[in-house]
Amino acid sequence: MGTYIKSNFFKQIILAFTGIPLLILIMGDFPERLLLKELLSVMTILAFCLMIGQFFWVRGYRYAVAELKMSKVTKYHKIIGYTLVTILFLHPFYLVVPRFFEAGVDPNDAFITIITTFNQGVVLGIIAWCLMLVLGIMSFVRKKLPIKYKTWRVFHGILAVLFISIAAWHVIDLGRHSNLAMSILISMLAAGGILLLLKTYIFKKQKSNEV
Repeated sequence: MGTYIKSNFFKQIILAFTGIPLLILIMGDFPERLLLKELLSVMTILAFCLMIGQFFWVRGYRYAVAELKMSKVTKYHKIIGYTLVTILFLHPFYLVVPRFFEAGVDPNDAFITIITTFNQGVVLGIIAWCLMLVLGIMSFVRKKLPIKYKTWRVFHGILAVLFISIAAWHVIDLGRHSNLAMSILISMLAAGGILLLLKTYIFKKQKSNEV
């Protein structure tokens, strides 16, 4: 793990996917809220940004493996992915946990209201949450699936693109901290990650077929 943390690639990823979002949050003019709400929001935003960063933590990305072995990149891609999926899996509950410490709407009623309010942002969030769950489960049970590794990797990439695209739309549409700067950052990171995936796998496959 020490070698990974010391690599320039790792430092650049952390700066781009946590440092810049944190700077935007600090500089943004957002109304003050309960500390617990702010901590949960910041944790969720950073987890999502790091999830986009998973596009860059793949063994097929030459720059990622320039300083590290492919096996190490794959290993930490899995560890980080499972951790982030766990954090984001609980995202719907983060919205209602602070209500246990506030007077007003009952937390259970608040949760039901949130998941049954079928506006665009909520629907996108539910779809993204389901895609993320499928993505995480398929990764965890990959070796037990009756499909070849290459086939699974294609499905994994497709699910990842769908999840990140819809989740980014959800964040920009409904996120409390989605000001112009944050929206631009998330759009750029998501687009960059998706393009990198296409370049790394699809274009590489086409090139190999032409040879």
